[in-house]
Amino acid sequence: MGSKADQLTFWGTGDAMGVPRVYCECEVCQEARLHGLNRRYRSSVMVESADGSFLIDCGPDWREGMERHGERFVEHIVVTHAHFDHIGGLPEWADSCRWLNRRGQLYAPQEVIDLIMGQYPWLPAQLDMHAIDQGFELAGWHIVGWKVFHGKNGYAYAYRLTKEGYAWAYCSDAIALSEEQKAPLHGLDLLILGTSFYEEKAEFSTRSVYDVKEALALLQELQPKRAIFTHMSHDIDLRRDYRLPVHVGLADIGTAVLLK
Repeated sequence: MGSKADQLTFWGTGDAMGVPRVYCECEVCQEARLHGLNRRYRSSVMVESADGSFLIDCGPDWREGMERHGERFVEHIVVTHAHFDHIGGLPEWADSCRWLNRRGQLYAPQEVIDLIMGQYPWLPAQLDMHAIDQGFELAGWHIVGWKVFHGKNGYAYAYRLTKEGYAWAYCSDAIALSEEQKAPLHGLDLLILGTSFYEEKAEFSTRSVYDVKEALALLQELQPKRAIFTHMSHDIDLRRDYRLPVHVGLADIGTAVLLK
């Protein structure tokens, strides 16, 4: 895979509200404030290799991620869907492009681009929009996206990425996937899957993301070699032993994962 090993780094591992919740004084939120192990920015990953780099999603914590990782410019960003926790950083990204006199490259299915343009119609002044409905190549990865059920929030997109025999998928916002939607998640070396709660108590019709127990059942069916849960709420405590299978883990801010 070149002189530099391909890897991804978790820039954000939180759900739509992040952790701590501003209104909440639960044990997890208090730990996040005082020590930060459970502090969670909105979900995003950076993928890096000798062939280039790109972010998946650009939520409202994008600037914080750039500062934490010492980055001053990112050229390529892939977007999963047009919810605020995944696109809220786009205006700041575009502003950085303007000041640096460089163009950003945004990749998303056409319907997602249309929704983004409805919210931020000025972005093409600084960003080039690439519709990726037929799949595309980026940083040496072949990337294919498909629509997945996002519960009460409608639909999002998941991505399967393959390179030199290695396959992984990013599916941050999904629940109750149909057999057709699950099909691209078979045969993976790594699955990154959104799980907001350990065991969600809310009525199903109000929900939008798998909980950990449901995700573990899904893994039994999909059988990835490794799985990491992300998009976590303040219900998940990284100090707790959830007795997960050895090949399953919880995402942590700044953790790097080799893709080989």
